[in-house]
Amino acid sequence: MHYREYPPHPELAAHVACVWAARAPGGAHTHRVLPDNCVDILWQDGGQQGFAVGMMSSAILVASARPVRTLAVRFKPGMARLFLTTPLHALTDQRADIDQLWGRGDADRLADALWASEAPERARLALIERELLRRLKAANGGGRGYAAALGGSASGDRLGVPLVQRALAALESSGGEVRVEALAARLGVSRQHLAAQFREQVGLSPKLYARICRFRRATAALRATTAPDWARLALECGYFDQSHLIHDFQELAGSTPERFHFSNQSAA
Repeated sequence: MHYREYPPHPELAAHVACVWAARAPGGAHTHRVLPDNCVDILWQDGGQQGFAVGMMSSAILVASARPVRTLAVRFKPGMARLFLTTPLHALTDQRADIDQLWGRGDADRLADALWASEAPERARLALIERELLRRLKAANGGGRGYAAALGGSASGDRLGVPLVQRALAALESSGGEVRVEALAARLGVSRQHLAAQFREQVGLSPKLYARICRFRRATAALRATTAPDWARLALECGYFDQSHLIHDFQELAGSTPERFHFSNQSAA
């Protein structure tokens, strides 16, 4: 399977993690997609307009019976809300056709442009970036600014989008180890208010977001070693003990850590 990521247009860099392209071989090919705390929009050849995939609370299996080409954008945590104009909890563990979010006319025009020629994949991805830039400028028009476009305060007060971005930064920098109660207290809001903002603008609760941060640390550590010390790895990745690590892998990956590690070593 071909998969390649590209850095986004500089004017999108604050909002977009990457644009990416993939080719799946088909023939009953199946691959597992793990939760990664990101929201993507994907366009696939074969007449589809595109669809947004929300935050995931567990792994999913994606099967392709035929060869499939995919062009996509991956948003940074907390940034997709600006481009999708819907509360992100509505997309959690779901997918939504992009025409329902952007309107059929815009969705059709972009899908037609993406697959109408044999342009290189990076040139096709630039068409997606152009549409995102257009939407970003529209959202920031009229003097509202970034925070106001998402329902927060353009003056950068303690609520709304600035709050969520500070919370996300704290969770990411701690690898998911900071406790939600302590985080809310540090930000000067109630746990309930923080959870409501996450539901709207991220799509997950702060607690689940933190769990996935720890899980991502653990999967990265497993990919980097051939002989893991399970107890040590659990503690270094923010788990109470090895059984806590096993529990999270079973819920988030549908696999034990040992089986996950073996399958990744076999595929390397």
